[in-house]
Amino acid sequence: MHPPSLLRCPTPASQDPFPAAGNEGLSCLSALSLTCCWQERFHAGDRRLSSVLPTMASWFRRLLHKPKPRSVESSLNASRSASSLPSSSSSSAESSGSSPGTSLARSVRSSPVSDINALGSARWAKSYDVCICHSEVDLELVEELVSYLEGQPESFRCFLQLRDAAPGSAVVTELCDAVQNSHCWVMLITPGFLQDPWCKYQMHQALAEAPMANGRTIPVLKDVDRKDYPKELRNLYYIYMALKENSFRQIRDTIMRYLQELCRSSASRSE
Repeated sequence: MHPPSLLRCPTPASQDPFPAAGNEGLSCLSALSLTCCWQERFHAGDRRLSSVLPTMASWFRRLLHKPKPRSVESSLNASRSASSLPSSSSSSAESSGSSPGTSLARSVRSSPVSDINALGSARWAKSYDVCICHSEVDLELVEELVSYLEGQPESFRCFLQLRDAAPGSAVVTELCDAVQNSHCWVMLITPGFLQDPWCKYQMHQALAEAPMANGRTIPVLKDVDRKDYPKELRNLYYIYMALKENSFRQIRDTIMRYLQELCRSSASRSE
């Protein structure tokens, strides 16, 4: 029998100092602490990210809203205006429905070249726009006609024999010069005109000056029957003076039409 102090409890060599249940608890505690550590790091990174995000957002806003340099803006505006010019010009050309040649022709036709008051127009090639052929008994009516024509905006230049003839010159010379120096001739055909030999002489001079009846000779019939209308003028339309105002306006329009055609044809020949 051994003494009590020498007695020991046998311990198996393979037995772990900690029970198995203790090892499992340790591993669970380690996993739990690792998870808590990662969660803390994640939340800390999230807090740092949330603090950085507003700064990044404001930086991107400043970058997007940063004003462009003036040179870039001017070049962009120039390119936009240049790209819009052809479309606007083409749309205007399409709306007008004409080619540049046609528009040029239209501008020439409607240009101030046909204006009889233009400085270089063919109107100024002669001294008078119209010569009034009349008898002395119709002088009062002729003076009213001359006053009407000279008072128009075109200020027609009228030859009135008793007013514009040079004193002391021959009647034939004055009548011929009046016809040659006038664009148009108004023949006031009245009973006094048919009985005046000088009126017939001047009428013949006018027909010899313009035999093609191109609008220069303007017969005006007053108080004369159709059967008494001069045979030399039968191929010309006349103005019948029933109402004085209407007849004056017709005379004015006829003179204006001839002068416009004269200036237009003269301008086309010069081109």
